[in-house]
Amino acid sequence: MQPAIRIADVRKSFGALHALNGVSFDIQQGEFFGLLGPNGAGKSTLINIIAGLIQPSSGSISVMGHDVISHWRAARQSLGVVPQELVFDPFFNVRDMLRLQAGYFGCGKESWPWIDEMLDALELSSKRSTSMRALSGGMKRRVLIAQALVHKPKVVILDEPTAGVDVELRRTLWGFMRRLHAQGTTVVLTTHYLEEAQEMCSRIAILDQGEVKALEPTRTLLQRHPFRFLTLSFSGAPLPEGLRPFVHAEADGSIELKLDRRTQPVAAVLEQLRVEGCVVNDIHTREPDLEDIFVELTKK
Repeated sequence: MQPAIRIADVRKSFGALHALNGVSFDIQQGEFFGLLGPNGAGKSTLINIIAGLIQPSSGSISVMGHDVISHWRAARQSLGVVPQELVFDPFFNVRDMLRLQAGYFGCGKESWPWIDEMLDALELSSKRSTSMRALSGGMKRRVLIAQALVHKPKVVILDEPTAGVDVELRRTLWGFMRRLHAQGTTVVLTTHYLEEAQEMCSRIAILDQGEVKALEPTRTLLQRHPFRFLTLSFSGAPLPEGLRPFVHAEADGSIELKLDRRTQPVAAVLEQLRVEGCVVNDIHTREPDLEDIFVELTKK
């Protein structure tokens, strides 16, 4: 089965700035895929090339087997993009704007029931006759999601979809996207809320400085580093100097240590504290999460 998106040695320069440096990977059909990276990593540039908004300096990208340059119409028909920016036409109400958007993709009245279904699923039914300029930012964000889906694309890119939105919208969005994904839609997510990517995505690529730093199943990525975190609350004596290099964070009277599980067993650390006269009042351990791995790889 052909990949939903194939990215082959893509490079993009803006003058002396090399935004992408030979990026290559496939996103398979039916995946919930995370594309992560710090600001300036090249994520937006890559998405803009996939969407046909800019052309690469070299390399190629295809969507559902259609090259985004030579077969741009078919590629765009297979793709829906929810942008970061709140881009909308202020002269239409919600329903009319979605119907107009459907017309751009050659969808006529047969698409109207699907539009009404999306309005219900995204809790926009009460706003269907409201002018776009009268909507709150969160409601505009919901309309952008519906707008990207009016033509029922096989691949959807969500570019920072929950940036600055409330908990209710996040709940509504992820419930709707889980439903579409279960029906076979390929979903590509970029987000700075790494807990969302960890929960939603089965595989993740991490970009930094225009290069792929990691491309692995989420579970494998979380298990790749042999460290754990030990949080301690203690009294009686200061932290032994031998443990100072392993302090990861300090807050509210507790200290979090980053320990190599291969060489620093928790029992040995507790024994060292006891010998130095520290009385441990509270303790818990945690495994690294995606944010820890992200910081480890990008140093950001």
